[in-house]
Parts: sequence; structure tokens; C-alpha cells
Amino acid sequence: MVWAIDLEKSDESRLALRWSGRWMLLHRILAINIFALAILAGSIFYLDGFRGRLTASEVAQAGTEVRIIADSLAVAEPQERQYLMWRLGQDSMVRLRVYGPDGAKRMDSWEGTTPTYELRDPKAEPFRKDVARLLDQGFDWIVGAPDPPPLAEPALDRLDAWPEAQAALRKREPATMIRRAPEGTPFISAAAPVGRGDEVLLLTSNAREIRTVVRDERSTLGVILLVTIIVSILLSLFLARTIATPLRRLARAAHRVRLGRDREVAVPLLPARRDEIGLLARALHDMTQSLRDRIDATEAFAADVTHELKNPLASLRSAVDSLDRVEDSELRHQLLEVVRSDVARLDRLIVDIAEVSRLDAELSRTRFEPVDLGHLVESMLESWRNRAADRNVSIAFARPRIGSAVVMGDWSRLSRAVDNLIDNAISFSPPGGLVEIAAARVDQEVFLSVEDEGPGVPRQAREAIFNRFHSVRPDEEAFGRHSGLGLAIAKATVEGHGGRILADDRHDGRTGARFEMRFGGHPA
Repeated sequence: MVWAIDLEKSDESRLALRWSGRWMLLHRILAINIFALAILAGSIFYLDGFRGRLTASEVAQAGTEVRIIADSLAVAEPQERQYLMWRLGQDSMVRLRVYGPDGAKRMDSWEGTTPTYELRDPKAEPFRKDVARLLDQGFDWIVGAPDPPPLAEPALDRLDAWPEAQAALRKREPATMIRRAPEGTPFISAAAPVGRGDEVLLLTSNAREIRTVVRDERSTLGVILLVTIIVSILLSLFLARTIATPLRRLARAAHRVRLGRDREVAVPLLPARRDEIGLLARALHDMTQSLRDRIDATEAFAADVTHELKNPLASLRSAVDSLDRVEDSELRHQLLEVVRSDVARLDRLIVDIAEVSRLDAELSRTRFEPVDLGHLVESMLESWRNRAADRNVSIAFARPRIGSAVVMGDWSRLSRAVDNLIDNAISFSPPGGLVEIAAARVDQEVFLSVEDEGPGVPRQAREAIFNRFHSVRPDEEAFGRHSGLGLAIAKATVEGHGGRILADDRHDGRTGARFEMRFGGHPA
């Protein structure tokens, strides 16, 4: 699907960040997630701790009350004990029972009066109570709260039905226990011996207020969590603005670059951002600019190739057309020489054009190895001298120390680049001239220089001579012997090896040109 995209330059100001522009994306993501989780976890465990403290307080209070009431019953007159139990039970909203030495129940504060609490049947409660109980169970499961034993009112109410009462009588000190009422509320019981006899007092209470208070606190925390969720949503929108929106715009810009519909695609640069998005924006911008430059170079190269091929083709066509009309054998011989010359020129052009077109791709795939430039020059020296002898030119090579002029590269490509420089120097050298070659290491840099005694390179042309199809040949050289790609190939090769190539005057002040390749050296 093709996206309809309007990427304006003003997008850069809308995508820029202010106070958070220097935060790494990892820091933002961690901060937001940890913030929300910390509030959630803190609220849950705070509520569990609050319930635990409240329950412990109720249990301690029940233990204190049962001891005080047991002491009061011990000093009360027998005829007053039932009334006292009834009164204290009503005031404290608890149930009081006294068991005798035989384990039978002797007194009960509920006898003849209204119960101070009730045990509700959960099946008879409304649906919203079931939901509340489910929330209680989920909360207990999250915090790992212990599940107290369920309350089962004994069919025969005797001392042996209450372990805490037996423990209080046996140890002669108050004992407490927590059970779970049928509707899920805490059921607190406490027992204490009555005086120094064998009677024991049992106090029971359905502490429904604990659950009520906890649920109220949970509602409050629910509001807090709701606010937290809203804040998290807002923070997520902020995160989307700082991450998703810029990435989406960068992706759309890349998509438009791929489609190639616009000559200039405005890719947000985002210079104010120092995080990964900023790095990506700048990398994508640079990549787009590099791609645009490559396209321009390819278009210019195609135009230059067309222009360079037209000349020999036009000459070849003219010579071939004239052959049918020419009867003079000498003139026919001259036309055939023109045909051969043009065919040879086309062959050189096609070979050099093919090499230039695949040079970058091959260098990007080539595995570089250490190359000793001194050894490379020595391996080709004899061939150059044979070539230079035809023009009465000498070649001298200052051999470096073995292993000193070593660079990381491809032997065949470097040898072709050096060969192009030597061929260029031989071409411009006068009869009896000398071409001097030197290779050496200076600090961390390795250079190879070629000097000739020709006319030199004008200062204003020292950049242009490395352009493709730029050819300024000596007057005495036959036309068409060079394609004008030799120095361009040398430059592309050197730059593909991370080096640079320069054209300059000779350093000794004599007439002539000096070409120098410079590379980052490989440890000797």
C-alpha cells in the first residue's frame, strides 16, 4: 500500500524534545514501567500490612478484654455473674461463655437476649457481596495471606470444641485464635481462666469491621490506582510521542525515498536529540543524502558513458559506410586502420567502464589482507620498465624496508591503481625522462608516491583529473589510446581502502607531477 505522506520541514520542530531529549529510550521505558508497577505493588502490600496490623490489634484487644472480664467474674457474687456477663457482652458486642471443670457450658451472655453479632449465610447475600468476596480472595492470593481455618459452630457446645479455651485452662493464661466466618470475615476468639478455679471464659467476636475498613481502604486505593492508570496512559502517550511518532515519520520518509517520487525528501534530522532516535534520524538523513549523491553520480556516469561511446561509434560508422564507396586500396587500408583503432578504443572503454561500475561493490565484499606495497611494486617493476623503454623513459624505485609499508587491502585492486599511476607518469614523461617510485611509512601512515618529469598538473586541474572520462593527453600521443578512467579508478580504489590520493608538484622544485597515495598503516 502506498502511503499518502506530507513530510514537511516543520516536522523537525514538532518531533524535537526539550527536557527529555537527552534520555536514552531504555531509561524512559524503565522509568514508566517501574513507576506504575511500584505504585501497584506498594498499594497492595500496604493494604495487606494495614489489614495485618488491624487484625493483630483486634486480637490483642480481645485477649485483654477476656482477661479483664475473667478477673471481674472471679470476684463477682454468683448471683451477679450472669448479669455481668450479659452487660459486658452487650457493651463490647461480643459473646461470652463460661465452661465448668466438666467441660459443660455453664453460662452464656446470649441467653435470654439479642445476639451481639451474626454469622451471615453467603448464599443469602446479594450478588455484589459475591464480587467483593472474589476481590478479597484475589487480594489474599496476590499477597500470599494465610488462610485461617473455617468456623464451624459445634452442635454440642462444650469446652473440647474450642482448642483455645483448653489451652487457656491448661496454661493458666489467655489464649487467642482466628477463624474464618462463613461470609469470609475474621472470627476472633479469646479464652482465659476464671480466677484460680477450673472454669474458663471464652470470648468470641465476628470482626466484620476489619473487612469493612479494609474494603474502604481498598476503594481508596482503587481510586489511586485509577489515577495511576490515567497517569500511565498519559506517560504512554508521551512515550509514543518520543518514540513511536518519530519512528513512524522516519519510516515514512524512508518509504518515500524508496519510492523515489520526490527529488528531495525531507528527512527529519533532529539535532537536539541525543538518544537512539536522534542517532537513527541522523543516520537515515546521511544515508538518504549518500543515496542521492550515488544516484546523481550514476546519472552523470551514464551520461558520460553515452557521450564517450558516441565518438568512436560515429567514427566507426563513418569508416564502415565509406568502405563500400572507396575503390583506392590505400584509402581502404586507412579506413580499415580507423575501424581497428575505433574497435580497440571501444574495447578499452567497455572494459574500463565495467571495472568502474563494479568497483565499489567488489571492494565492499572483498576481504582485506595485509599487502606490502614495496613487494607489490617490485612484482610489477619489470613490466613497467618494458613499457617505458618504448618511450625511452627510465623507472627508479626506492625500496622500503621489508614489511614497513604494509596496508590492509586487496592485492589485485591496489596493483591496478598503482599501475594506472605509473602508466599516467610514463605517458607524460619526455624522452629520456625518469619516473621515480617510493613507498614508506611515516608514523601511522603509509604512502606511495610516483613522480615524473612531465609538464606537471595545473593547480586548478588537480581535482578534475580524477573525474571520470577527464582526459588531457600529451600532444604526441595517438588519440583514443586512453579511456580517461585510469585516475578515476585509482581514486575509487584508494578511497575504498580508506585512503586518499593527491596530485601535487614535485617536492624537489623540478618540473613534473607528483601523485601520492596515503593509507592508514597496518602494524608491522
